[in-house]
Amino acid sequence: MGEVRPAVPAPTTAGGPARRRPGARQAQQWLLTLLPAFPVLLLVLRLWRLSRQEMSTMLLLVQYVSPLGLLSALLIALVWAVPLVVLVPAVLGRLLQVSAPDRFDPERSLLAYATARTPGWVLVATAVLAALTWQLRFLPALLMLLLWLVALRTRIRFPDRPGLLVATGLVLPVVVAAACYAWLAPAVWAALRHGEVATALLLALPPAGALVLTGPVPWRVAPALTRTLTYAVGALVPLMMGVVFLRVPLLPAVAVEVGEPVTREVVLGEAVTVTDRMTIVLDRSGEVRFLPNDEVRGQVLCPDAGPMPVSRVAVAGWPVEDTALNWMMPRRPVGSPDPRCAGLVPVEGSAPEPGLSPAPTTGP
Repeated sequence: MGEVRPAVPAPTTAGGPARRRPGARQAQQWLLTLLPAFPVLLLVLRLWRLSRQEMSTMLLLVQYVSPLGLLSALLIALVWAVPLVVLVPAVLGRLLQVSAPDRFDPERSLLAYATARTPGWVLVATAVLAALTWQLRFLPALLMLLLWLVALRTRIRFPDRPGLLVATGLVLPVVVAAACYAWLAPAVWAALRHGEVATALLLALPPAGALVLTGPVPWRVAPALTRTLTYAVGALVPLMMGVVFLRVPLLPAVAVEVGEPVTREVVLGEAVTVTDRMTIVLDRSGEVRFLPNDEVRGQVLCPDAGPMPVSRVAVAGWPVEDTALNWMMPRRPVGSPDPRCAGLVPVEGSAPEPGLSPAPTTGP
């Protein structure tokens, strides 16, 4: 637990406007200006990567790709980042307020401004969202952040109740850490046996770390510490979001049978659109194929099998790479793969495979 001393109320702003600088206001204006541009930048970079850095292909994709589809892919892929952006600054801001209240000035610090303006229900909602969308191996870190936040907010709101401060700053973290180790101990040993050191550290360190920042740190280092951590999170989170989103599929993967009167090839790629005369497919080499509908005998959807699991560790039968949302929502049963999704030309006279759709017609 951090240094124990009574919380000091924040200084009043009377008599201070003459020497204040509009730092937080300017930073907020820049943030509100750049924040909407970041998702647009991610979408453009994803289309640029999908087109193999070919401008004509990218413009074709921009013309036909649904904006709703782009936003849906962006939301599903990056929903995990929302709690990270909200909870980490909230913890750092409360730590600064408890440790160095004279430096906690919402008019000059964007961190203090965001902390003071974030209501409690937003923190609760983001915590629930994180519990649903973060992988199991990251849930101990989420619990650590929440214990820090509860203890620090209690010090600010009830500085004259030492019993409550001890309960939230010491008793609660110890009880939660004991429960976590009782539940996670078999998984930690399993991770060490399999050589998964990172997984073992993610499961073992956060419960003990919950005792570290439940109180103030030395006031001399608090401003520099919170500022450094804020800059580090602000630099790493956009980078992580970009790396994750640039690998997200934006178009449905299909296998198209081409040939008349018999199938001569199966084109594998991503369906861009189907017009009255053409079926446009972006093949796996990045080339745009314009297939006449008269020659398209059928097409089948090739669903993504999903990422291969990297970790073999599970907690009470729950794989550490799964999220609660994935566990709660139904999944499509895995069947035998369609041979056309491997580029194999079907043999004439064989029974049609499930999922085959007839080629679109141009008229009666």
